[in-house]
Amino acid sequence: MGAEEVRKPEEGHEAPEGHESGEVQEAKEAQEVPEVGEVGNGFTALYGAGPDGVWAAPGRVNLIGEHTDYNDGFVMPFALPHHTVAAVSRRDDGVLRLHSADVPGGPVELRVADLAPASDREWTAYPAGVVWALREAGHEVTGADVHLTSTVPSGAGLSSSAALEVVVALALNDLYGLGLKGWQLARLCQRAENVYVGAPTGIMDQTASACCTAGHALFLDTRDLSQRQIPFDLAAEGMRLLVVDTRVKHAHSDGEYGKRRAGCEKGAALLGVDALRDVPHAELDAALERLGDEPEVRRLVRHIVTENERVERVVSLLESGRTRAIGPVLTEGHASLRDDFRISCPELDLAVDTALSAGALGARMTGGGFGGSAIVLAEESDVPSLTKSLEEAFTTASFTPPRIFEAVPSAGARRVG
Repeated sequence: MGAEEVRKPEEGHEAPEGHESGEVQEAKEAQEVPEVGEVGNGFTALYGAGPDGVWAAPGRVNLIGEHTDYNDGFVMPFALPHHTVAAVSRRDDGVLRLHSADVPGGPVELRVADLAPASDREWTAYPAGVVWALREAGHEVTGADVHLTSTVPSGAGLSSSAALEVVVALALNDLYGLGLKGWQLARLCQRAENVYVGAPTGIMDQTASACCTAGHALFLDTRDLSQRQIPFDLAAEGMRLLVVDTRVKHAHSDGEYGKRRAGCEKGAALLGVDALRDVPHAELDAALERLGDEPEVRRLVRHIVTENERVERVVSLLESGRTRAIGPVLTEGHASLRDDFRISCPELDLAVDTALSAGALGARMTGGGFGGSAIVLAEESDVPSLTKSLEEAFTTASFTPPRIFEAVPSAGARRVG
């Protein structure tokens, strides 16, 4: 894929860069990322000299719009305060050295000329895939030294892999003066994950990490990458959004995710449309009738079409100031993911059911499914009792205790040092 093949958002809907320049802003952001000094010092200890810079990219929570991104549909993520931080220096000798403070062992050394899809099944495939994608797109990236650490929970459905990809892409974009915008970096990171890693993910995670802004959710049309930043300040309205990490690990590159994507593509083909995005919600019943004796495909199509409509409903409610009213829409989304898309699990269902019984405004699983996290919209005053109920329910069910924390809409990828 050449650089000219990366699709551009519609005019008037340019993606924000997700990072700002200037010493004042950089100093402010460095204070918000306490790992900056630690990562820089770790880089110096590993490679014998200080880095050229330090960058951060966040994980994300998807408020609504699950599995719609690879169907050209609508999504609505926001960035978390949890992030991957990378200290990086440019190299001009064709060598790529990768090290993570979170993985045992020394730096992994690769030759950029030898990078090839499916050649790596370790964590290094994600940053190496970014270098490969940049070079495939015609950008002369000649190597780098990279040292990383991350506070994004791995396997929790919060896009730890996208944060890793985007932070490396942004660092290389800056160091090599490539001039790529946030949406372009997201496209290249998606290509790295799809082709180099072999995980058939959509564009949402990388775009969220690259382009979200603090205090907002990102309404993204994944077909043309047009965006709207929707104000989303729950604290100002006396509410909180909790993430319940079930600690059940999932992997996008396993077979189940791919099966759902293939089923959606089959549904689009049977209906004669480019993608399920093109099936209007008002015509869903007629479309399902046309699918005939394809019960699994019918379920997948129903979820995608109704989920796109749920995203549009949430946008409308938020823009009209009816934030509490999004709760039931989130809960509808969980039922669809559980019953039609069939990607929930007992731990996720327990988290959602317990939260609703304990007075939550709404709850649903978030992320790719088969584990990971649920989100819970709640009144601020109910958070202590909700947290206690969730912890007790998991103990009673003999499940691993969940990790529960507040999700605060935060800044996208940026240079921090």
